[in-house]
Amino acid sequence: MPTTKKTLMFLSSFFTSFGSFVVICAILGTQEWVSSTIAVSDSSSNGSIVITYGLFRGQSVQELNHGLAESDKDFEVLGKLKTSSPKTLHAVAIFFLVLSLSASLLSSGFTLYNSVSNPYQTFLGPVGVYTWSGLGASFAFLTMVLFVGNVQSNHLSEDLAQTLYPLYPSATHRGTTHSYGYSFWLMLLVILLNIVTAVIIVFYQKDRYQQKQEQRKPMEYAPRDGILF
Repeated sequence: MPTTKKTLMFLSSFFTSFGSFVVICAILGTQEWVSSTIAVSDSSSNGSIVITYGLFRGQSVQELNHGLAESDKDFEVLGKLKTSSPKTLHAVAIFFLVLSLSASLLSSGFTLYNSVSNPYQTFLGPVGVYTWSGLGASFAFLTMVLFVGNVQSNHLSEDLAQTLYPLYPSATHRGTTHSYGYSFWLMLLVILLNIVTAVIIVFYQKDRYQQKQEQRKPMEYAPRDGILF
């Protein structure tokens, strides 16, 4: 059976890794990843299109200074993307976030298992916790990089706007500004929780190593005749 200290430290890691899993679930269910304001102008109207979306769903609002504005629209992101490059990168970003979700779940399972057992010499021990926590943080970081790259370089928002409002092709766009929402920034919390999970186990292993060294000292400094006897 594990010691009380080990149980408490691995349970702490369980809560941080499971917290990462819960945060990712919340992120997947929200659509506040980015809000893009696209200025539009043509011969009959001018104003802006505001598109707010997440990985799966979004909403667009047309705000015109003059001209007839269309009603607000709810849409599915992947369903509205026509260009292959933005669509592929968006799908890959979703895939990496699902991988991060799976890694966080496995990390929480490993930490919980270690709190009630002593599998030090197997992958189920601290090595497994390090692996899954590291992968969870790495996949989350890659998701952020891919999403930002898709929005900034591949003009994801502009591509959505052209599909949602065919009367305003790219030639009528006069500039775009992006504001990343809380769903996107929560990814940093996911990375932090995975790092904390690993750090707790590092401190536990360091303390365990020091205890083993202290237990060896009495034998090292014992009188030679006493050892021989």
